[in-house]
Amino acid sequence: MTDEAAESQTAPEKPGERIAKVMARAGLCSRRDAERWIAEGRVKVDGVILTSPAVVVTAASDIRVDGAKLPRAEAARLWRYHKPAGLVTTHRDEMDRPTIFGALPPELPRVISIGRLDLNSEGLILLTNDGELARRLELPTTGWLRRYKVRVHGLVDLNALAALKNGITVEGVAYGPIDAKFEKKQGSNAWLEIGLREGRNREIRRVLEHLGYSVTRLIRLSYGPFQLGNLERGAVEEVPGKVLADQLGSGDGPKPKRRPIAPGHADHRR
Repeated sequence: MTDEAAESQTAPEKPGERIAKVMARAGLCSRRDAERWIAEGRVKVDGVILTSPAVVVTAASDIRVDGAKLPRAEAARLWRYHKPAGLVTTHRDEMDRPTIFGALPPELPRVISIGRLDLNSEGLILLTNDGELARRLELPTTGWLRRYKVRVHGLVDLNALAALKNGITVEGVAYGPIDAKFEKKQGSNAWLEIGLREGRNREIRRVLEHLGYSVTRLIRLSYGPFQLGNLERGAVEEVPGKVLADQLGSGDGPKPKRRPIAPGHADHRR
């Protein structure tokens, strides 16, 4: 690449948006994945292989990923998915374990998850075709409460649960306030209701294990205003566009279907 081309990648003068943001909005990947693909030399703009994500592009730019033209961004859409236990929340798994994306109905467009649930966790996952929307809803500054139902083994110390509202540090990691309540006892187990806003990786399991409780089941019930409700395990249901727009504080949204989609069922009306 010439010095002139390299300079144009880091200091473009024309208005537009950063390439990773444009790729994410097109639903091709997350912004983080876009930056990684650029580093791997998989992205070209106007015939030049990018070496830095600090590139601004416009509607006139010819953007290609792995040789294919970047698809036109569609209106942001959102789906509720009831994740079963035993699936990982990733597109590719190094251990070749089954993923949620391999289990989704084939008629869905390419989607990415908003947040994750680990292999043994279940419940609500939000899916979207818009990487920028995913990033926005994952940010702690969004402040959306995530609610969980958790089964633990052993006797529960109510005072220890109540103290979590002040936050807790586990192995050098400081976790924010957690709303933890005892729900009921079931044999040698107990069910808890957990609410948090940060949602760090394996946060609930790590905090409860630090308190001496072994988590035997973990179900996400809600993510912000979106509820798991009666959605069947493995099923997907699109959030109505007006509901999505109302929750995001924007104008009219797309008008998606409301009918749940069962795993493996093809909706030929799409």
